[in-house]
Amino acid sequence: MNPDLPPFHPRRHALERPDAVAFRISTGGEAVTFAELEARANQAAHVFRQLGLKRGDHLVILMENRREFLELCFAADRTGLYYTTASTHLADDEIRHIIEDCGAALVLVSDALVTRIAPFADELRRQCPVLVVGQEGAGLPGFGVMAAAAPVTPIADESQGLDMLYSSGTTGRPKGVKWALPDQPVGSPSMLIDLLSGLFGYGPETRYLCPAPLYHAAPLRHTMVTIRTGGSAVIMPKFDAETALALIESERITHSQWVPTMFVRLLKLPEETRLRYSTASMVMAVHAAAPCPVDVKRRMIAWWGPIIHEYYAGTENNGFTALTTEEWLGHVGSVGRAKLGVIHICDENGVEMPAGAEGEVFFENGHQFEYHNDPAKTRSSRNGRGWTSLGDIGRLDEEGYLYLTDRKSFVIISGGVNIYPQEVENLLLQHEAVLDAAVIGIPNEEFGEEVKAVVQLVDGREASEALSDELVAFCRKRLSAIKCPRSVDFRKEFPRSPTGKLLKRQIRDDYRRGKAMAALP
Repeated sequence: MNPDLPPFHPRRHALERPDAVAFRISTGGEAVTFAELEARANQAAHVFRQLGLKRGDHLVILMENRREFLELCFAADRTGLYYTTASTHLADDEIRHIIEDCGAALVLVSDALVTRIAPFADELRRQCPVLVVGQEGAGLPGFGVMAAAAPVTPIADESQGLDMLYSSGTTGRPKGVKWALPDQPVGSPSMLIDLLSGLFGYGPETRYLCPAPLYHAAPLRHTMVTIRTGGSAVIMPKFDAETALALIESERITHSQWVPTMFVRLLKLPEETRLRYSTASMVMAVHAAAPCPVDVKRRMIAWWGPIIHEYYAGTENNGFTALTTEEWLGHVGSVGRAKLGVIHICDENGVEMPAGAEGEVFFENGHQFEYHNDPAKTRSSRNGRGWTSLGDIGRLDEEGYLYLTDRKSFVIISGGVNIYPQEVENLLLQHEAVLDAAVIGIPNEEFGEEVKAVVQLVDGREASEALSDELVAFCRKRLSAIKCPRSVDFRKEFPRSPTGKLLKRQIRDDYRRGKAMAALP
């Protein structure tokens, strides 16, 4: 062991436990050991330097969940680069926007996705090198040949890099979230490592299941923290509910991370399928990304036991809340108390609201960030006191527990009354026929807006006027009439990010453009 190595440098694990598995892709037989991860990350780091990349430059990775993904991120992480992992579900012009917006000095694209940049590859190569990971194609050179010829030893000028991820675009065009590069040596303790390992217990005994795309902030950061702390990760190329359960059992998974949509998919499995697999190895299942319907969470706790943790944060990491199962049962519907920053609830005029009152959620003394190349958006995320917000609406109880209501941009104003769609969506998900639900505001001449529900049905249920009336009546029995949908449309599937975030902006914009699907497709 090299005593000069910081505690969270992957090289420390490569020296101490070279044959221990750092990670593997669940569908392949190949497991990547810490020694192999170290060698491949070093080779990639040498290639970055050979291509002229220096500290503070930007690298874009466009790739599905595959072995090279994490190796490249760990390479950038020791080369002082900002690495941007672009969503594979963005439109081609959004991918192009990200590459141009961050001023990429290098683009790495997998052979499976090279067609996504083919239309603008020639123009792109005038900006920076573009290399293919895997089989060469589209006239682009391969990264693998260069890496194979590079040394497996460390580069001489290692320095700590950072991800610079783009928001998912649920409320607008993707925004690059940028932090200042740290001055500490590679693998030094950091806010993120301390926060995640402290809250969720990541360490050498961790066997972590990642069922989501690595290009998203939470899966990437939690997976890398797991590996940095000496644990082992199992990466699913694509989420499938039954496959996830099978992996928990066969891989003896101890830690896992989910979004509420995944919980819904798990619970929709036939009971005999759900009970076929043991989840006894799990000591922690954490969920985030969107508010979890109360009924869904209660059912998951009844199934998996008191191991379910929840947190609220954004790509920006300007603040962080969390709570355990026991805390949640005492504060049903909450996303926890602040673990990073101090929470304030403010009205539209910036006046701080008392406990119980709803308003915009702000964090004081959280991690400082900026939106890359967008000072206006950076300013709009702050109030006059320097507190930062992600644009969410919520309230605090007397004990400081936060309850999220909805996104500021999705509030429906009907007859001067603010209506928060999340409450209605959570209720609709309790109906046996509903798989997913989106509630939006549509124009109403008298009230300004009225409530519209758009629903995806479970397999075996058919859309009908009778079912639409049934869903409206279901809501009216449980909520005040003004909150309830006046009408229900049905869609076969919803636009969602692969991490489960409903792209409600896209649905709302479809209606505003008159492109809504008929109620009875």
